[in-house]
Amino acid sequence: MIALPLPLIFALLILFLLVHALRHGGTGREVIALLALCAWQSFAISLVHYYGLRWLMPALPLVACALPPVAWLTFRAALFEPVTLSRAAPHALAPAFGLFCLIAAPASLDLAVPALFVGYGAAILWALRPANPLPRARLDAGPWPARTWQALAAALLLSAVGDLVIALAFMTGRPEVHGLVVSLVSSVSLVMVAVLALTRDGMAPPETDPSSPAPPKDRAEDRAEDTSDADLLTRLERLMQTERLFLEPDLTLARIARRLRVPAKQLSTVINRQTGENVSRHVNSFRIRHACALLRNGVPVTEAIYACGFNTKSNFNREFLRVTGQSPSAWRDTAADAM
Repeated sequence: MIALPLPLIFALLILFLLVHALRHGGTGREVIALLALCAWQSFAISLVHYYGLRWLMPALPLVACALPPVAWLTFRAALFEPVTLSRAAPHALAPAFGLFCLIAAPASLDLAVPALFVGYGAAILWALRPANPLPRARLDAGPWPARTWQALAAALLLSAVGDLVIALAFMTGRPEVHGLVVSLVSSVSLVMVAVLALTRDGMAPPETDPSSPAPPKDRAEDRAEDTSDADLLTRLERLMQTERLFLEPDLTLARIARRLRVPAKQLSTVINRQTGENVSRHVNSFRIRHACALLRNGVPVTEAIYACGFNTKSNFNREFLRVTGQSPSAWRDTAADAM
């Protein structure tokens, strides 16, 4: 029986995910790059530590230095804004710094690599704080997009812990711990990053409507017009009621802001200040009210889910319970008894 090392098994798994993403299309180039790096790193780990190809050793820290910035750019592309060359270029300093350390002071990589993983993992967690809106996340998904990327940040932090444990094992004269940590912590964290990067629940596809003007940037001098909170909320209510924008299953904060010609962050702040809710909950309230009207008219629950703008039954049930205090079936029965 042929026994394969764990990193090689994980490399094959990530490679399968990469091929699957390429065959089915619709996957962003940032995700493809992240999957390719994860597959290579896991494959290289198995070749170096289990098959004795020590000449590949210098490539490990260099690819490790590239992984956190690529994960960050994938995160930004999924939830905030498209990644341009000007936005991506500064992050090339991470692998460049790794190359400098490899040439000038190889021992410093034991701290430099974990520092990069901790820094980018912490940056993702900071960007996901409750006060920060996620313009490109689907509004029907509620908290799940944020939780998915919080898990990816945790995977980056886990990898940093693994690297630190490896360095500590060599410093304390216990190199036997090295193989176990490489097999478990590093490989598991790479698979977590790869799988989470492919998770699309709550991620809206790129907008392709050229008729929608781009929203102003989030700077005071670039704001469209000095409208009061109440005026902006009134415009939003009118947009929802007249055009029923909430029925779009892939609706995002960025798309609403684009239609209102205001920065996404300004719109999110106004909704929170005026209603005490975030954008997702506010828009989903329109959807649930529409669903109630459909249920009252005898539309089955399974049809009402998708007819009011939700993509999944779980998201619909969660928001329906939040808004009405009842499950869809219980609310329908109560409404039928009242008629």
